[in-house]
Amino acid sequence: MRRARDLPIGDPILFNLVLLLAGFGVVMVYSAGVLDVPSTIVAGLWRMQLLWFVLALLAVPVVLRVPVIWLESAALPVYLFALVLLALTLVIGTGAGTAESVSGWIAIGPVRVQPSEFAKIAVILMLARVLGEWREAPKTLWELWKPIAVVLVPMGLVMLQPDLGTALVFSSILLAALFWAGTPVRILFLLVSPALGLLLAFSTWIWGAWIILLFGVLYFTRTRLWEAATVLLANVAAGTIAYTLWSKLAPYQRNRFLVFLDPSVDPRGAGYNLIQSQVAIGSGGLTGKGFLDGTQKRLAFLPEQHTDFIFSVIGEEWGFLGVALVLIAFGLIFWRLVRIAEHSPDPFASLIPFGLFGSWFAHVMVNTGMTVGVMPITGIPLPFLSYGGSFLLVNLLAMAMVQRIAAEARR
Repeated sequence: MRRARDLPIGDPILFNLVLLLAGFGVVMVYSAGVLDVPSTIVAGLWRMQLLWFVLALLAVPVVLRVPVIWLESAALPVYLFALVLLALTLVIGTGAGTAESVSGWIAIGPVRVQPSEFAKIAVILMLARVLGEWREAPKTLWELWKPIAVVLVPMGLVMLQPDLGTALVFSSILLAALFWAGTPVRILFLLVSPALGLLLAFSTWIWGAWIILLFGVLYFTRTRLWEAATVLLANVAAGTIAYTLWSKLAPYQRNRFLVFLDPSVDPRGAGYNLIQSQVAIGSGGLTGKGFLDGTQKRLAFLPEQHTDFIFSVIGEEWGFLGVALVLIAFGLIFWRLVRIAEHSPDPFASLIPFGLFGSWFAHVMVNTGMTVGVMPITGIPLPFLSYGGSFLLVNLLAMAMVQRIAAEARR
């Protein structure tokens, strides 16, 4: 194997930041398993995380040597293979941890892999191939049917598992890719308007004001009649079915939304996770209680501290300075991804880092937001830091693809 400096690493800053975060993630998963109460399962998870980290490091040099043109040729086969894996989860899929009701994992002997993580990269590649063929910006919603179809198929399979949190990440990837491909903001607004109408339907007055506002936007932007009618009907339908969808949610799912507004409505049930997370982060103060010394964590008051709430462990043990450094690191990663996208002359290559930006940004925003109560709890992990072998492996390999893109752009 060649020396590390001979590898085609196009952005050393991004490369080192990601490796530092992943290494810190292994350390924090170890800390999450140091408890004052017996827990043989959580205590040994850091070894599996370290093993996946090493496997990823062995695979990264291989991906770094894959030309970008090969990635473009492989986009369709990889996408179809991802769809097959997602379909298999509906037949032979199993749950994991607190997500036992979600058939999102495929067990291969003692190893569990999550195909939806692989599917995110496959969708990014396929979107890059489809949108890279555009020669001019779309002028109507109908022109978006192909990229929307690329995302809706795997997104629907994931929702059938059911895994709403992961499905939402696919929509973030779609919006990021469409924006970078030159889709006008007006069309993006029309595309997401039914989802906004569904969310605002909790209040008749707010939803009515939203419909009036939407009508004004459609009128003053001179939207085509058929397109305006379609958007309005979609928003009216979303508002109409909102109550039906709400009534069909399981009690714990409804409580998740209610505790997002007020955790005290169910402090020992759905609101427990959020309350304990806020206590842990708040008790960390400026510099934290010290590595391994988080009391909320050690006494196992903090739920899912090795996955969904790993950010809370960081806040309790490393304090404000610790979480600030983590967020700054993610900010720098996002900045480098955008720079690589800007400097890639090939449309296909340019769309991959920005699609990855859309995926990681959604994960970071939702995960960190839910730990402090500004986002609903959806079970989305934090990239490079949360426990999850296939999640870590796929993200590091995606980073390697971006490094290759950056290296070819520099040439």
